[in-house]
Amino acid sequence: MNERFFSLPEEKQQVIINAGYRVFSQNSYKNSPMSEIADAAGISKSLLFHYFHNKKELYMFLWEKCAEITIEYLTKYGCYGQNDLFECMEKGMQAKMEIIRLYPDMANFTIKAFYEKDADISAAVQESYHKYFNLKADRTLLNMNPEQFTPGIDISMMYRDMYWASEGFLWEMVQRGNVDMEEMEKGFIKLINFWKSIYLRKE
Repeated sequence: MNERFFSLPEEKQQVIINAGYRVFSQNSYKNSPMSEIADAAGISKSLLFHYFHNKKELYMFLWEKCAEITIEYLTKYGCYGQNDLFECMEKGMQAKMEIIRLYPDMANFTIKAFYEKDADISAAVQESYHKYFNLKADRTLLNMNPEQFTPGIDISMMYRDMYWASEGFLWEMVQRGNVDMEEMEKGFIKLINFWKSIYLRKE
């Protein structure tokens, strides 16, 4: 990757990144031409290849950028270091709502990339996914007090269940197009209250 990309103004970087997310989220990796991404970004194809040497490099940059952006905003919203898992999940949803405003096609790209079958990139995506998922889980669960949950519950599995459900909820909302942020927030709070009724220790 050409470091000159990072010398661009942040707004221009975001335009190129969003163009990549949009095109890759609408097509398979193989059927996503660099020319279409360049057109969506308002730059020439040759300039896009100047910043990224090939399509795989751009694709993996965008994939890693998903994790980078997510961790940045989860940190910004104070998700890590929380003692209350449900407070952490709620703050996490607020962070992801801001991400959607800035990168509207990132969620769809993430899902598309996770299930991408192209042998050239699928292994790299899966390896990266498990690395970041385990990092997020470790940082989230580090300060959790197991006494607050139903006795005997598998906390790691509980977290995975909540994580998968929240990602599925987010994906469903994004698929509708023109995401209603207020509706999303109300729906997620309802989901959190449901988890509390199942997982919290009864007094």
